[in-house]
Amino acid sequence: MSAPSGFGLVFDNSFVRALPELCESWQAAEASTPVLLTLNDAVALELGLDPDALRSEAGVRALLANPAPHGAAPVAQAYAGHQFGSFNPRLGDGRALLIGEVIDTRGRRRDLHLKGSGRTPFARGGDGKAAVGPMLREYVMSEAMHALGIATTRSLAVLSTGEPVARETMLPGAVLHRVAASHLRVGSFEYAMRHPDTALIRRLADYAIERHYPDTLQHPQRYLAFFERVVDAQASLIAQWMLVGFIHGVMNTDNMLVSAETIDYGPCAFMDAYHPGTVFSSIDHGGRYAYGNQPIIAQWNLARLGESLIGLMDDDWEAAVEPATEVLRSFSVRYQRYFDIGLQHKIGLAAPSDEGALLARELLAVMEAHGVDYTSTFRALARSLRGDRQSLDALIVGSDVFAGWHQRWLEAVAAQGVSPHEAADSMDAINPIYIPRNHLVDEALNAATNGDLAPFDALVAVLASPFTERTGLERYAQPAPPEFAAGFRTFCGT
Repeated sequence: MSAPSGFGLVFDNSFVRALPELCESWQAAEASTPVLLTLNDAVALELGLDPDALRSEAGVRALLANPAPHGAAPVAQAYAGHQFGSFNPRLGDGRALLIGEVIDTRGRRRDLHLKGSGRTPFARGGDGKAAVGPMLREYVMSEAMHALGIATTRSLAVLSTGEPVARETMLPGAVLHRVAASHLRVGSFEYAMRHPDTALIRRLADYAIERHYPDTLQHPQRYLAFFERVVDAQASLIAQWMLVGFIHGVMNTDNMLVSAETIDYGPCAFMDAYHPGTVFSSIDHGGRYAYGNQPIIAQWNLARLGESLIGLMDDDWEAAVEPATEVLRSFSVRYQRYFDIGLQHKIGLAAPSDEGALLARELLAVMEAHGVDYTSTFRALARSLRGDRQSLDALIVGSDVFAGWHQRWLEAVAAQGVSPHEAADSMDAINPIYIPRNHLVDEALNAATNGDLAPFDALVAVLASPFTERTGLERYAQPAPPEFAAGFRTFCGT
């Protein structure tokens, strides 16, 4: 992906220049017989790359960044992190590398990043490798989130390395090539705040502000303004997660970006039956990162960011605490506003109100009581506005509470002065019919691990248009069979 390789990307390394204390220069490991498993043509074109060239032998080698592209300065980034509430002062990229930065065709600065590219100084005894299944999981999940309109890192490619990876069994190895607005994490700030160079945290904050929130540069309290912007962006992001039933699974502070892009799709999954306590991650034994806890955990993580920035906000530490605390407290109000508005839109109420918010929350209570599939319910409600009650009746059987709710909802929709069909169309435009159903993702990844990419390719193609119902794709809209859902667990893949 460099000029010598014929792809013409001009690399920059602003992170390395500005913050050398937060990285270690490193090179990606060689892959014996790399094979391109999947390439994201749309992302390649956004970067100004030729997808056909990337599919060539030289292109495959360039994607693995060994040797490093001309002008790039690959590094493993240093950061700290609270993992399940416990602080680790030195985590860092144990199996990942920031290759460098490029300006894409839309004028945006983008990080190009490898995952599974070998051991680094931060590997802590790990092998630095990744397996095909988890890397393809990140690809399909991040692309699904992008299609849903949710801010996310993107996947440019997944390549098999031709080398086995030892996990519970021997698995085929792989590398993910990721694209992100940046990889500045809450954990980056936790690390910098504890660094012997006390000026590092200020330099990191200034770099983050200039890169992501440049409109706050001239603010008289720029660090407080920066904190507020991150709080608001994360409130919006988490609300979007909740509105589509997404469960991240490992919301450690090193997995929260200040750019508010979703990152690190490890043990993530989408909820089938609605329940706030839903957990899929095999390592989340206490349910810390359950679906319903995600807003609380996001605020907890942001408190760690606020602690890291507090010394920059005012020379008088005590004077800085009150305004920073007020910003932090505002997260719950911001989140609830974003969520309530979004939930009302999901049930076809275009003009949000307190009454509409209450009505929408009542639906969630009914769904929880009956164990109803979250995604299917909203599409079934839209069908009922078109006169088709069959799918809705099949979801919620014999509930007087729901019957009463449904009648009040019909009246609320009618009071807007739009036709039922118009309201249904507005609902279908934001309520997906196709999400990465856990059983289908599992099926696709198992097949890919055994060398068959057809189910994976088919799933990716379906998820690229999540709101458009298509004939012949009925199985992609169905919840997991009960026997699968009952014991389903996700894994980090490390």
